[in-house]
Amino acid sequence: MMRHREICVVLVSLILFAVVVQSPLAQKTAAPVTSLRVYLFDCGLIKGEDPTTYGLKKDDVKNTDMVVPCYLVVHPKGTLMWDVGVIPDSEFKGDKPVTHSDGSGMISSPRPLLPQLAALGYRPENITYVAFSHYHSDHTANANAFAGSTWLVHAAERDAMFAASPEDQSAYNRLRNSKTVILPDTDYDVFDDGTVTIKSTPGHTPGHQVLALKLPRTGPVLIAGDLWHYAAERKAPTAPQSEANKEQTLASRAAMEAYLKQSGAQLWIEHDPKTFHRLEKAPDYIE
Repeated sequence: MMRHREICVVLVSLILFAVVVQSPLAQKTAAPVTSLRVYLFDCGLIKGEDPTTYGLKKDDVKNTDMVVPCYLVVHPKGTLMWDVGVIPDSEFKGDKPVTHSDGSGMISSPRPLLPQLAALGYRPENITYVAFSHYHSDHTANANAFAGSTWLVHAAERDAMFAASPEDQSAYNRLRNSKTVILPDTDYDVFDDGTVTIKSTPGHTPGHQVLALKLPRTGPVLIAGDLWHYAAERKAPTAPQSEANKEQTLASRAAMEAYLKQSGAQLWIEHDPKTFHRLEKAPDYIE
């Protein structure tokens, strides 16, 4: 009887020790920041794309792979989650990578998104704003996790999203009831100080948008969504085949080229491996 009680005491002690050790990580909360920063996460890879569908020749692009980044923008007044991956966290078994066949290509992701945020001290329910460059599945896989955030979206994009089939809405259908700010067609200053600005760039989708940052050390940056997929598209005279409105895409590209020239901003083409690989990744951040 005593032996049984001793074993029980030992087991209870081990459980309590595990809780004490693990709880600081599980409950970690990020400290407030005094200046703007952005965390960049590796949210996946798309293989097997054909450059000719993007108005290019095959030899215009040496590496046709498309990276899938996610971004957390942290400001003294709050946080903004921008684009949330290609494979939902629900498909991961622990931290093992996930790979799927996608028609003629493959999509993969090395790790789930939410644990990466938690390791930094951020949880979806504490993210102030969520926004997507657009609603395609390689940018919205974990959208429902941020239904408690304020959603920043253009009316045309929201309308297109909820006109899609129920299956296509499955990654973001909880946003229907989220607190929502319908954005104007002009620039939208997220934190009212000019450092985080959403710019309307319709064409790829009806309400496609890009994100302009003014980082304290790096300087101005334009995170361009799918306004361009490959760097070579900046010289292409035609828009990709699958655009919602090709004329709008070309007009949006021209407007952002003018902005880049005027502002001196760096261009971060989201799917471009060269851009992605030269930038710091979470848990490090870019200021």
